[in-house]
Amino acid sequence: MTVRQKFVVLLFVVPALVVLLAQYWPAAWWLFVVVVPLALLGLRDMLQKKRAILRLYPVIGHFRYLLESFRVEIQQYFIESDLNGTPVPREFRSLVYQRAKGDKDTRPFGTIMDVNQDGYEWINHSVAPTHLKASDLKVHFGGTACQQPYLASPMNISAMSYGSLSKNAIEALNKGAKKDGFAHNTGEGGISPYHLKHGGDLIFQFGTGYFGCRNSEGGFDPELFKQKAALESVKMVEIKLSQGAKPGHGGILPAVKLTEEIAAIRHVPMGKDVLSPPHHTAFDSPLGLMHFVAQLRELSGGKPIGFKMCLGQRSEFLAICKAMLDTGVKPDFITIDGSEGGTGAAPIEFTNSVGTPLKDALIIVNNALIGTGLRDEIKIIAAGKVISAFHLIKALALGADAVNSARGMMFALGCIQSRACNTDHCPTGVATQDPARVVALDVDDKARRVANYHHQMTDNLAELLGAAGLNSLSDLKPRHIMHRLQGTVVKSYEEMFPTLDKNELLADDTRPESWRADWQAASAARW
Repeated sequence: MTVRQKFVVLLFVVPALVVLLAQYWPAAWWLFVVVVPLALLGLRDMLQKKRAILRLYPVIGHFRYLLESFRVEIQQYFIESDLNGTPVPREFRSLVYQRAKGDKDTRPFGTIMDVNQDGYEWINHSVAPTHLKASDLKVHFGGTACQQPYLASPMNISAMSYGSLSKNAIEALNKGAKKDGFAHNTGEGGISPYHLKHGGDLIFQFGTGYFGCRNSEGGFDPELFKQKAALESVKMVEIKLSQGAKPGHGGILPAVKLTEEIAAIRHVPMGKDVLSPPHHTAFDSPLGLMHFVAQLRELSGGKPIGFKMCLGQRSEFLAICKAMLDTGVKPDFITIDGSEGGTGAAPIEFTNSVGTPLKDALIIVNNALIGTGLRDEIKIIAAGKVISAFHLIKALALGADAVNSARGMMFALGCIQSRACNTDHCPTGVATQDPARVVALDVDDKARRVANYHHQMTDNLAELLGAAGLNSLSDLKPRHIMHRLQGTVVKSYEEMFPTLDKNELLADDTRPESWRADWQAASAARW
């Protein structure tokens, strides 16, 4: 029984007890002075739609907001910073909440960062700033083989499945995407009715479990895929090779969150954890991956096809590049998920210690594609704790063309990082399948907040580019981001992370020494 349900019971039980007690102790009637206001407050909490916590935890939920109000007043004096000089996630949540609600997110008294701290990063402005609008920042997805290219926002919703998130959360994300004109990645759990209800643009993702395009043996079903890819809402298709929070492990949907509806969408049995295998069965080599990309492009009618991965061994990514060169098949995009990415369920060893962090991965992937002459036709999407517009611009400067956000979008939905995603007891209705908790998340209100957050993020991105004197996203280069190494030693990203020349990896006499061993180890025929 939830707190909400217990409160409803108390609404009837407590007055009855007071009446009974008053028969023997007349002064007990004065208890109604306390009971009635609390009852009215609780009823108001359950009927309002803006705060899921109050709908689920009437009356007592106010203590959470009271403590939060104290924290907002004092946090600027006790703020902690990570190694890059950026606020810890607690402050990020406050930033997202403000933007999602449409509140002012300006700060008085200047920076709260220690600008002299090693690792502090910033973007240099220009004395001749320009004026850009968010609408000027669209990104074109689709190479020469693509017949249905897609014009995307530079920031979209990262992969989060129905099953991991509630149906109301999925609806709110998709309605928000529709409202402000950006894309919603379905996650590997398949396309549900809640992804389609509001008509927001979709990136149809499937992983090693092939949910949504899965045959009775658990393998890839071309006909089912063709049906899903033909949906008007589906604008791009993404093959999930691995994700940042648990690369090499496979997905997990705990049995406690598996409903009959989710089982039917995924074509899996009830009563057991839904586990995606660590690897694909539709292909077993880089060459196989490229042939699979070509197959999906044909089945989808020429929509943009890409794959998502957390970077592991550099030689394996170079093997994929060699397969592109050998076959002539190129994905339209590659999504790079940093190892710092989030998840609802994963072993702690994988979340903390497996995979390449986003910054390092972007540098490697961007250089590999440039060095093999493949970069011009392939877009790079970055994902991994991108919450503020400055995070976004750093990823773009390192080579990304667009960014996917999961954590920021969850905060916009009202997530408070209770870390109960895998228990089905999410207190905000975001990551649960418990009907009593799901109903607390109001779709219309949260959709508005998701749209607000995206709108302000892209507006702030445009303002940052303008402040740097740039006229487009393509003008942003590594030289624009500065990093304090130690003391007064400051270098730009361009100095810290040199970019290869086009085709530099293809010839023995131009290939840098630091890339030679991995290039020799890479084979298009095997991982």
